[in-house]
Amino acid sequence: MLLGIMGAMPEEMDKIIAAIEEKEIVERGSRLYYRGKLYGQEVVAVFSRWGKVAAATTATNMILEFNVDRIVFTGVAGAISPELNVGDIVIGQRLFQHDMDARPLMRRFEIPLTGKTSYETPQQNVDMMAEAVHNFLRNNKTFRKELANHDIRNVKMLTGDIASGDLFISSKEMKRILSKNLPSVVCAEMEGAAVAQVCDDYGVPLIVVRVISDTADEEAHISAIGFVNQHAGDYSLSILKEYLLIIN
Repeated sequence: MLLGIMGAMPEEMDKIIAAIEEKEIVERGSRLYYRGKLYGQEVVAVFSRWGKVAAATTATNMILEFNVDRIVFTGVAGAISPELNVGDIVIGQRLFQHDMDARPLMRRFEIPLTGKTSYETPQQNVDMMAEAVHNFLRNNKTFRKELANHDIRNVKMLTGDIASGDLFISSKEMKRILSKNLPSVVCAEMEGAAVAQVCDDYGVPLIVVRVISDTADEEAHISAIGFVNQHAGDYSLSILKEYLLIIN
């Protein structure tokens, strides 16, 4: 099996890429794809860049150029649910494009010509990633201690719905509107649902795992930048390591 690994920011991907052995670098469409072995698993890893279009083109290339068997999208997100705090982990159950609105031609959030308002991750895929996150939270005591030194404690995991869109949610009003329109959504980001649409088109399994970097309010940009710089890479690599132990 060949696993595709994607993240929207270099800080989310740098440690994963550095850990890949027998590395081959392929440039396509202004992206660098790193193919090799990560903890014994054949992988292709790539920094996709921000936003739905960048992520979708990258995912399409992963599927057509490299023939990946499944994709993991890792990175950060802003909390919409009040249950979530910075450092918590969300595994995507359903993925919505919160900025898709072709009314009155079709329902709000419906992806044209699909009849779907969201893309659902098979429960088996969710369960495997949930086990990986559980093992990470249980086993990686050194990293948990480092988080505690930055006042990130009692880290928890949720499986829930994720909203994607080409908007950085950065005010209480934006968060309120999103939550009103999509009440099941627990966090927001800018890529996952677009990758889910591509994967659905090509029949490639996808799992999205996100770490909360901010609470999607007026201080979101400050919190997100600090969290990404300090912790995003360690979270991504540590969770992925546990995931690879399960799928191998």
